Amino acid sequence: MGLAGAPARYVGHGLGTTVEVLCADPGTLVAAVDLLGDELDRVDRLASRFRDDSELAWVNRSSGQQLTVSPELADLVAGALRAARLTGGLLDPTVGRTLVDLGYDVDFARLVRSPLRTRPAARPVRAAGVRSMVPGWSTVDLDLAELTLAVPEGVLLDLDSTAKAATVDRAAARIAAAVGSGVLVCIGGDLAVAGPPPAGGWSVGVDDVSGADDSPAVVAVTSGGMATSGTVARSWVHDGRPVHHLVDPRTGAPAESPWRTVSVAAATCTDANIAATGALILGAPAPQWLAGAGLDARLVSHEGGVVVTGGWPVEAERHPVGARRPPCGAGVARSAAAAVPVAGVAS
Repeated sequence: MGLAGAPARYVGHGLGTTVEVLCADPGTLVAAVDLLGDELDRVDRLASRFRDDSELAWVNRSSGQQLTVSPELADLVAGALRAARLTGGLLDPTVGRTLVDLGYDVDFARLVRSPLRTRPAARPVRAAGVRSMVPGWSTVDLDLAELTLAVPEGVLLDLDSTAKAATVDRAAARIAAAVGSGVLVCIGGDLAVAGPPPAGGWSVGVDDVSGADDSPAVVAVTSGGMATSGTVARSWVHDGRPVHHLVDPRTGAPAESPWRTVSVAAATCTDANIAATGALILGAPAPQWLAGAGLDARLVSHEGGVVVTGGWPVEAERHPVGARRPPCGAGVARSAAAAVPVAGVAS
């Protein structure tokens, strides 16, 4: 992600990826970093597949039983099930077993450092031979009122994508409220802004990190959220074949999509993430699906062709965009009273 003119910026690592926080008031950066660290630790303890002591790991070890879970984990599972409903099952939290079968059974930073699991050069990543049955999100029994959760025996939940986006939204709102400054929070390319932005907004460039997108679009972000989903940033070699982390529940294999990245702007990072990931897994019909939902989006093909929907800005220009239309209701969230926010690396 390229950011220009930010008054104060911190770049670090968390949840297996790059994390950033920017503050319009430089004097608030230290406090903002501390609060972001709290949020990262919180979601890691709740929802990491790779920590034996996380609550999600306990749930996965206890599959087949009805469990009483914390309100915080229940909310994250509810968010993942909402994403499944909104995308017709394209985002399915029960793909955890498939990811393990593909070798994604450790934190991604450790996975790509392993000599036996080497990340390939940037290139179109197609489905490998591994295909696992995906039980389906409707097999998950969550009772939010009673805080009970049950998944079928052998099912592994994976909340990574939706939990990360929810953390972005939560962290941005919490930091802005605590420090009284405009902030931008970005985790692995998914971002949200909160509070008053700097003059002219946050200048953010879209770069899909494929090595071929040498003229990223640049927009001015004043409010809202953005997510970029892709098959390049989280890819590796398993059994001699290139694979990636976006599983298509319809096939039980890494998604074969004509798009190498999809970027979507929405009222929140959570809804942008749902739409971007769903669109990439959906494949060729994605532009029509996004346009029908009234979303501003940028889709990049494996050949480098760019397709935009809604009010996505003209390439390589800076476009401050204000509140163009009121928030919309049901379904995947539309671009609401938000500027077009743009992330920088594929989630």
